[in-house]
Amino acid sequence: MTWDPAQYLRHADHRSRPFHDLVDRIPHSPAKVVDLGCGPGNTTATLTDRWPGAEIIGVDNSTEMIQQALHDHPDVAFRLGDIAGYAPAQDNPDLILSNAALQWVPGHADLFPRWIDGLPTRGVLAFQVPGNFGAPTHTLLAELRDSPRWAGRLADIHAPAVHQPAEYRQRLTALGCTVDAWEWTYDQVLTGDNPVLDWMLGTGLRPVLAALTDPADREAFLAEYGALLAEAYPATPHGTVLPYRRIFAVAVKN
Repeated sequence: MTWDPAQYLRHADHRSRPFHDLVDRIPHSPAKVVDLGCGPGNTTATLTDRWPGAEIIGVDNSTEMIQQALHDHPDVAFRLGDIAGYAPAQDNPDLILSNAALQWVPGHADLFPRWIDGLPTRGVLAFQVPGNFGAPTHTLLAELRDSPRWAGRLADIHAPAVHQPAEYRQRLTALGCTVDAWEWTYDQVLTGDNPVLDWMLGTGLRPVLAALTDPADREAFLAEYGALLAEAYPATPHGTVLPYRRIFAVAVKN
């Protein structure tokens, strides 16, 4: 799966807001932060102003995203790396942060013991993941992928998945953490021609685009999906509203 930083950043304001809401709940200033799944680095770079003097490291497994991050934010350390293989011992952070990335990692909650074990006392694991996989954006996408026309090429692609806030709280509390877990739905007002399709082109459609290597197939799939989205999310005189549920957790190691 490849990523398009320019497409992702087209909705940077809406994508950044949950990051800042997450960071606002971190209870103390860290000395060293690792941002897992940092993408193009636009939100990671804001941490240098929030915590002056802290060492900030962004990690992502996308070459395209890391190249964009290094180009746009040369004063921040970014490197290629895989979330599933991340071991805190290589950096010794006191804050492990992840924004809208863990949903792409199968079994990501099983990584929590390693990460919490690698944090110092009062160290923090803080993350945010989408919680809208039951919304039309994703249910329509799944139905179209499984339809007779596309199932042969798309039925087996990876679908992102997350847990509910209570599950995250239970798992992290069992690891000896004090946990703040919550959810919030943002009524995002998008503008432009079929803006929900444009939003999905930056994230949820990436596995589909990777699987459909024929440009004609891509165009046909996007036309079908775009028509479904336009009906599910009709435009209004003030823009198109995309309700977007997010799940947050901040775990402080005791």
